[in-house]
Amino acid sequence: MVISSLDVPVVGAPMAGGPSTPELVAAVGDAGGLGFLAGAYLTTEALARDIADVWDATSRPFGVNLFVPAHANTYAAGPGQLVGSDRARAVAAYRASLAPLAGRLGVELPEPSGEEPGAWERALDLVVRERVPVVSFTFGLPSKAVLGELRRAGIESVVTVTDVPEATAAIEAGVDALCVQGPEAGGHRGTLDEAKDPGEHELVGLVRSVRALTDLPVVAAGGIADSARAAEVLAAGATAAQIGTALLLTPEAGTGLAYRRALVDPDYAGTTVTRAFSGRWARALETEFVREHSVHAPAAFPEVHHVTAPLRRASAAADDPGLIALWAGTAWRSARAVPAAEVVRSIAGAL
Repeated sequence: MVISSLDVPVVGAPMAGGPSTPELVAAVGDAGGLGFLAGAYLTTEALARDIADVWDATSRPFGVNLFVPAHANTYAAGPGQLVGSDRARAVAAYRASLAPLAGRLGVELPEPSGEEPGAWERALDLVVRERVPVVSFTFGLPSKAVLGELRRAGIESVVTVTDVPEATAAIEAGVDALCVQGPEAGGHRGTLDEAKDPGEHELVGLVRSVRALTDLPVVAAGGIADSARAAEVLAAGATAAQIGTALLLTPEAGTGLAYRRALVDPDYAGTTVTRAFSGRWARALETEFVREHSVHAPAAFPEVHHVTAPLRRASAAADDPGLIALWAGTAWRSARAVPAAEVVRSIAGAL
């Protein structure tokens, strides 16, 4: 299996929205780790180009991450799930609360939209056709049929989980490996239920609990920014340590300039978990927008993501980080503007 046979037990996290470029994926792989493309938000055509670019850039294995849409998620939704007219009203109310800000920026907020019909099926067809070595899933649990199709194609499957019940469900579904994500992680929390409170299950303890369930490869993710933390999660039973925020300042990453400046700006005092940008819990640098709107944002992805997109684009175009989703883990201060291979070697340390 790919994950259990890496030269260096380091995985480059899929970071949607631009940071995870083919160059970054190839650089992590060439350093002995495993890099991931972020398929979320990309058209099938754009993802196909990125996959081709990685194949051209490296002979090392790599992965593609996909968001599991609601209609394909086999994990049972818990209480608090917004559906039907209740969901529509909640998203409309949030959109209305953002209208004054949109007016000041001179942008129009779109009507809420959900999943693009057929996008999930096209993405699965693509990764199978291209024989992507590893495919990981976030935001849901694919069906046993999907996981079986990947296995028959020789593709290793990974599902992101945030607690023991999620890990148990993924194991029973037939995954090949687990990405165990702790609360320190930057970006979206990978809960299988969008309305679920991801909790604060400390990563090392969570890895130990999941390891007690299974012998499957386990990738530990969340707040890993140095070799000491990587060694700690490996000692707890992880097969590899996943890094994301630590790669954001590397030259190979597609991180925007305003985003890069924010990561090194001493005026940003900390991170927080918010639904303000996408409708799903995610850890980001705390900004005025996050403080003002987190309490209003409903659990409704991808509708909220689409509604806020013009605000984020306007902020990026103005080179102003104020309305950008500045995803960052708790160890964001450790991110350095050095080549990705150097970051991987530093994290690997004496592992």
